[in-house]
Amino acid sequence: MVASSLLRSLTRRGCAGPAAFSRYYRHHQHPFSTAASAAGAQSEAGWGFPGLGPTAKGEKARVVVLGTGWAGSRLMKDLDTGGYDVVCAAPRNHMVFTPLLASTCVGTLEFRSVAEPLARIQPAVSKSPGSHFFLARCTGVDPDAHTIDCETVTDGQKDALEPWKFKVAYDKLVFACGAEASTFGIHGVADNAVFLREVHHAQEIRRRLLLNLMLSEVPGISEEEKRKLLHCVVVGGGPTGVEFSGELSDFIIRDVKQRYSHVKDYIHVTLIEANEILSSFDVRLRQYAAKQLVKSGVRLVRGIVKDVQPNKLILDNGEEVPYGVLVWSTGVGASSFVKSLPFPKSPGGSFFNDGRIGVDEWLRVPSVQDVYAIGDCSGFLESTGKEVLPALAQVAERQGKYLAQLLNHVMKAGGGHATSAAEVDIGPPFVYKHLGSMATVGRYKALVDLRQSKVG
Repeated sequence: MVASSLLRSLTRRGCAGPAAFSRYYRHHQHPFSTAASAAGAQSEAGWGFPGLGPTAKGEKARVVVLGTGWAGSRLMKDLDTGGYDVVCAAPRNHMVFTPLLASTCVGTLEFRSVAEPLARIQPAVSKSPGSHFFLARCTGVDPDAHTIDCETVTDGQKDALEPWKFKVAYDKLVFACGAEASTFGIHGVADNAVFLREVHHAQEIRRRLLLNLMLSEVPGISEEEKRKLLHCVVVGGGPTGVEFSGELSDFIIRDVKQRYSHVKDYIHVTLIEANEILSSFDVRLRQYAAKQLVKSGVRLVRGIVKDVQPNKLILDNGEEVPYGVLVWSTGVGASSFVKSLPFPKSPGGSFFNDGRIGVDEWLRVPSVQDVYAIGDCSGFLESTGKEVLPALAQVAERQGKYLAQLLNHVMKAGGGHATSAAEVDIGPPFVYKHLGSMATVGRYKALVDLRQSKVG
């Protein structure tokens, strides 16, 4: 919203898109030295469109972070802004506390309770003259020139300007752009299902739930149509799918039966999983979870989805499952952007599809200088001998904390600027200690798996 207002104000003043962006940054970079301004002007002349030029000697080094998830947010929170300028480019300006998203779908929590603005996590991006947040996606990287290509994000807003491109020079670059929901190439998933990874996903699920509840009370609706409208199908028996199914069952028991008593007997939840639910948990916990979900009214179906149509999905055994709301939570995979990057890739392992950025024991991309990767978009290279870590919030958060300490140490040792850290002793490698896993199953019950910690 703020970005759109800025763009509209520039347009009303008769400025063209890229030229406006260029003039905006030249005007607001007055706290920088003359050398920095000259570097920015030279870079603009060479690039053909605006951007932030290289930092000059004597100025703060610039850390560019791509992403505002668990890894990127923890990194920016702990970075020493006394020695670094922080520039973040991401399609959202807040961090989402993903474990609680399921609770917002049914009103247990409000959406604002699970989103934290980046400006609160790292105030420098809104206060420091050399630090910025850009509502943009990275579209490419030039490791030799130490620059990234970005494109503004408008998400189809009718009153916003067309997206345009700009460049940002970096001293240190951190990929923390996360992953995207896995659809396994199944037809119709992207068009008909709702994922549960962002606040707007939870808002869409709540909107559909309430809309279908109200539509089902309209006179003339057949019983078959009511059952379809009020059938909530969850595909994926991992923690997200199980927790959302538990929240839905609680919602039905506590709220629907009181406020929508005319249709209370038609609403039901089905959880579809190809193997066993909560497969990473101890077998006794899996059995307990299945028992609690069934007791809450959730129907458990073992099967593989072969096709998703606007009002029904088809399983591998030919069974057709009609639905009113379809939530897809079958795990995550590397995004097309991450796969396209010219870096060595992690082998993937059992937790992830191939395509994650390969890193060494210090979370560096070993093929280039001053580039790091953390969180779901990264994985250890096979040459490290380390296991590929699962795509969990605690992994990403721990990596963000570690890398912030490493970069702060490098800066204090005189290696903060580009290509200046080669001789700096960066300290011990990253070690991950798994602290356990937890999942709620509704009815004020939860599972906690505290088996022997995993170290990677």
